[in-house]
Amino acid sequence: MTSFDSSPQLSIWRALLALTVVFVMLATTGWTAVRQHRGDASPLEASLAAWERGHIDGRPLPDAGAPADRLARFFASLTGYQRDRLAARYPLAVGNMNGAPVRLRYDANRVALRQARAIERRRMHDDRLSPVGKQEAERRMKRFGVMMRPGRQVLAFDPMGSGRMAEVLGDLDRARRVSVIVPGVDTDVLTFERTQRKYAAPVGMARSLYGAERRAAPRTRTAVIAWADYTTPVGLGVDAATSMRADDGAVRLDSLVRALPGRTGVALYCHSYGSVVCGVAARRLPDRVTDIAVAGSPGMRADNVSGLGTSARVWAARDSDDWIQDVPHMEVGGLGHGADPVSGGFGARVVSADRARGHTGYFEPGTDSLSNFARIGVGAYDAVRCAGGDAGCHDGISGTTAA
Repeated sequence: MTSFDSSPQLSIWRALLALTVVFVMLATTGWTAVRQHRGDASPLEASLAAWERGHIDGRPLPDAGAPADRLARFFASLTGYQRDRLAARYPLAVGNMNGAPVRLRYDANRVALRQARAIERRRMHDDRLSPVGKQEAERRMKRFGVMMRPGRQVLAFDPMGSGRMAEVLGDLDRARRVSVIVPGVDTDVLTFERTQRKYAAPVGMARSLYGAERRAAPRTRTAVIAWADYTTPVGLGVDAATSMRADDGAVRLDSLVRALPGRTGVALYCHSYGSVVCGVAARRLPDRVTDIAVAGSPGMRADNVSGLGTSARVWAARDSDDWIQDVPHMEVGGLGHGADPVSGGFGARVVSADRARGHTGYFEPGTDSLSNFARIGVGAYDAVRCAGGDAGCHDGISGTTAA
């Protein structure tokens, strides 16, 4: 009988066994439930269908799925009054249309939020709903009301199912640097912003990063996008262990970046499963994406930075008590997300996450991870603090590109 007790094969078999046990456990705990809405009419699809049939002063409307630059030229050819009419008539279509002026999208989404809020108000009193259903309708109504407050800049909104949303902090049209937060599992319209554990939610992450960037470079015009405009996995089940949700999210992330105004550099901050989205998207993203920073990553669907196929600088952070370190960093038969981005062999620029705690603490004020992310966002690379106190994360970078 051949012994494997001290061989590399034993380590491989142990890792495979651990991976199998983890995913079987997750798959049988009920965490894999996905909210299905088969047969439900999508308000966004209905708005897009109406747009496709529409006209403005006898002029046919362009294909809503046309390239962003073509749609931008169409909107630029309209009067302000005509643009406002389109936003009022097709709010969900215009509010989610890459290529439409960002401020027109904000206005359109305010209309769409008002309409969705009215629907949820009616659902609260629908006797066909269970008490739990009525309670969720009330929560959604309140969330939509909060997002309609003056100063909120909603760049994308889809009320279907658990919902999708994106919000901008700062002046996106005039920004010299743009940062995009890409969150992980269990992110929807209800968890987009939290009162408790606020820095674990996209809005809290974005506000914290925006403030830190302004402190790091007060004269640099920045904008931060809290981007939850993809359908995230629900819980830590098989959905979270595969790239299915990430594949769709990567397409949507690429579309967002390509439609951003101007030619300014873009940094992506990808938390947890969001790093899977960024890893899948990396190869197709335009060169304006200068930096991809991952935090608490289960993997990026690549063996190393070269496998991502991107020219962007890739940064990674993980604090000492993040449970994600115990997840098997490998991919077998589509399960798992590959190598650990903070491992030496992966080749990312590993930065300090001192004072961050747990899996969701990377954007907490006072943490090294937040300070480092802000410096990356404004291009102050020389001020980034590497993990372990060495200077390895600065290799090949000189000075700062902050504007």
